Amino acid sequence: MPRIFETAEGLRLVAARSDPAWRAWGPYLSDRQWGTVREDYSAGGEAWAYFPHDHARSRAYRWGEDGLGGFGDRHLHWCLSLALWNGRDPILKERLFGLTNDEGNHGEDVKELYYYLDGTPTHSFIRMVYKYPQAAFPYGRLVEENRRRGLDEPEFELLDTGLFDDGRYFDVEIAYAKAAPDDILMRVSATNRGPEPATITLLPQIWARNLWSWQPGATKPRLCLDRAGAVLATHPDVADLRLHAEAAAGWLFTENETNLHRLYGVGPAEGLFKDGIDRHVVGGEAGTVDGRAGTKGAARYDLHLAPGETRTIRLRLRPAGEASDPFADFDDIFAAREGEADAFYAALQASVADPEMRLVQRQALAGMLWSKQLYHYDVREWLAGDPGQPAPPEQRRGGRNSDWTHLRANDIVSMPDAWEYPWFASWDLALQAIVFATIDPDFAKGQLLLLVGDAYSHPNAAMPAYEWGFGDANPPLHAMAAWRVFELDRALTGEVDHAFLKQVFHRLTLNFTWWVNRKDADDRNLFQGGFLGLDNIGIFDRSKALGGGATLTQSDATAWMAMYALDLMRIAIELALEDPTYEDMAGKFFEHFLLIAAASGDGVWDQEDGFFYDVIETAGARLPIRVRTMVGLIPILAVAVLREADVERLPGLKARLVFFQRQRPDLWRLVSHWNEPGVGRSALLSLLRGHRLKALLRRMLDPAEFLSDHGVRAVSRAYAEAPFCFPWEGRDLGLAYEPAESRSRLFGGNSNWRGPVWMPVNYLLIASLHRFHDYFGPEFRVEAPTGSGQMRSLREIADDLSRRLIALSTRGADGRRAVYGDSPMEQDDPHFRDHVLFYEYYHGDTGRGVGASHQTGWSGLVALLIQEVAGAGDAVRTPGPP
Repeated sequence: MPRIFETAEGLRLVAARSDPAWRAWGPYLSDRQWGTVREDYSAGGEAWAYFPHDHARSRAYRWGEDGLGGFGDRHLHWCLSLALWNGRDPILKERLFGLTNDEGNHGEDVKELYYYLDGTPTHSFIRMVYKYPQAAFPYGRLVEENRRRGLDEPEFELLDTGLFDDGRYFDVEIAYAKAAPDDILMRVSATNRGPEPATITLLPQIWARNLWSWQPGATKPRLCLDRAGAVLATHPDVADLRLHAEAAAGWLFTENETNLHRLYGVGPAEGLFKDGIDRHVVGGEAGTVDGRAGTKGAARYDLHLAPGETRTIRLRLRPAGEASDPFADFDDIFAAREGEADAFYAALQASVADPEMRLVQRQALAGMLWSKQLYHYDVREWLAGDPGQPAPPEQRRGGRNSDWTHLRANDIVSMPDAWEYPWFASWDLALQAIVFATIDPDFAKGQLLLLVGDAYSHPNAAMPAYEWGFGDANPPLHAMAAWRVFELDRALTGEVDHAFLKQVFHRLTLNFTWWVNRKDADDRNLFQGGFLGLDNIGIFDRSKALGGGATLTQSDATAWMAMYALDLMRIAIELALEDPTYEDMAGKFFEHFLLIAAASGDGVWDQEDGFFYDVIETAGARLPIRVRTMVGLIPILAVAVLREADVERLPGLKARLVFFQRQRPDLWRLVSHWNEPGVGRSALLSLLRGHRLKALLRRMLDPAEFLSDHGVRAVSRAYAEAPFCFPWEGRDLGLAYEPAESRSRLFGGNSNWRGPVWMPVNYLLIASLHRFHDYFGPEFRVEAPTGSGQMRSLREIADDLSRRLIALSTRGADGRRAVYGDSPMEQDDPHFRDHVLFYEYYHGDTGRGVGASHQTGWSGLVALLIQEVAGAGDAVRTPGPP
């Protein structure tokens, strides 16, 4: 078992349970605050257009902050980040640039090269690298070329511009280490990778988040240069700090306030505004900065670097009363924290022998750690607007999220991707929590409790889905995640946290009831739910009504609810073994599952095809949509195993089972019983008994359909040559297998569900195969791959799928990483090839990364798969029943 809690970082995690000081500072700035719903005060909810990238340098944010390699305190009272200038760009590089949903030929897309390389859970040490061209950054060209390209063309990427040829770029490494919880060391190293000398200006920045503009009478923070050349930072809500910048050429100060004249043509043209440092450094304007004080400041370093030369600058932010030399122990502290990070991961990876797996796992976890951010959003205040500011358009009061006025978020939250999706999504967060549980179980538990708490959960018990539409429905994965996190926490710490399990269980029972009451249109235990995260997976937008009184009964919605019932039953059994009052709840969810299982047999299962389908239902008619997609494989996920020994300890639950056996034999037949083949006197609860399971696996493991060398595809490859066609209301609706970027804008621009491999559902399939194996044991074997003649156990199949997914990122025998496709620089260049990106999806045939490029919030699950297949055993392997 990993002994991470015996390391220095592990001991900090233990101490943080009673004193969270070591968590007070971290990479809590967003990668993108502009273009978000929170900053959108438009009438029509056009967030991208209302606050574009061009405004970001000149306009103060209302709800958060962003920055390049940003680091800040829990509330972003003070923020650190880095600005760069290569002498050619029209603006400072202060934040990451990317395309909006309308600009990209496949939707929103960050157009930068940056890699999150390392980090510890308390952020005692954290490191990333940003690659900055020496020529002018091609802002206009990236927009114009991608806008010109159609859906059937690849995206135009930064590497495609040729600016990185011959190494004509700077590698800029940004790292932070903590000497103490409030003593922050910042180290920036710039390396000239090009063949000629080149100049770069580094501008490490400190600023106060603007709260005073929105709160009349608020005391304004202040940055002031002292006599020793350091900057004193005073804030009404935190103790005084002092920032030391070693050997800086000087300091530039301005105010973190909106330049109204530049943006709107009103107000004074001169003065100190958020863009003052940019205008001074790039434009040479006078009067835009102050030499002594402000609310935003930057130390200036102009570096002339020979080919291959590296220069490092050092800064330290610490309590103002400290009088010792700030740089005397600087390098020793950094070395100590890096060594502690190495020791922490050595303990975690004790069973991971493959150096490639260790590298990928550590970078996946680093990406997740860097993707934490302050998520601040009070919907009621947002709708009403702020005193002293222009009143928002009246139309907003009935627009986006207007029925979620109770939501008041102000927390550090794990983001799916801090640029492309810098907001939580409920099922993403559930999956992220499972990965975090391998290194920081307390943070993982806290994340799961957020969305079910009063500040987030709707009074009707709905959980918010995601920022663009809190009222939408994501797959209900919180119960599954809570159980997994509970198990991982118990395995890692040796402690049994029933208090957490009870707290989350009570809330989830309410949410389950919301699903039953709101998403089962005809009270038949068959569910709708909307697009359920699987956008663009079908022939039409599943989140919109069909019209004409028709409803869409969904295979996946029904399966998610069956899975939800089983996971809540599993939690109730665990709690009932300690507290018998939970036995009734275990029986309740057992019954719910049976009712859903019985309904699904006639409702969404197609006996002739041996597959699950969505069904259009109108008055007196049922019309299955016989297209083979991931929608039909989701029922595999609804599986649990009951141990007879546990049932014998729970007389109330046992009586409930006996009732069903005697009084409802029609439902009892859905359970594989103790006296049927199984391991260790157990009973199988599943939407799939032997025949249906084998039928689905036959499709899933067929290379001509779902099985790729890189995992399970989202759509059957059978539709590559013969696209599916479905007549509906006088139109022929089609769906083709598209292994990479989707050619349909059915549901947004970046909807790539028509063929690629997607890590989360693959992970859930693997977890379910392990649970089936817990019941059937090694003697239950199926042909895998289909047509190969090889018979394998379900655990062997699960492990094979895990290895295929891991191989997306690890370097193969040919020295190449599938994720980078045919990109020669990313495959071969020594300064690129060991920096790994974790994409939203992966090409269904080649494994090339597709969609968002920093989606560790989803594809970070590879870290957990590595831990499982590397021989870590039951401590991290997806567990069976309680």
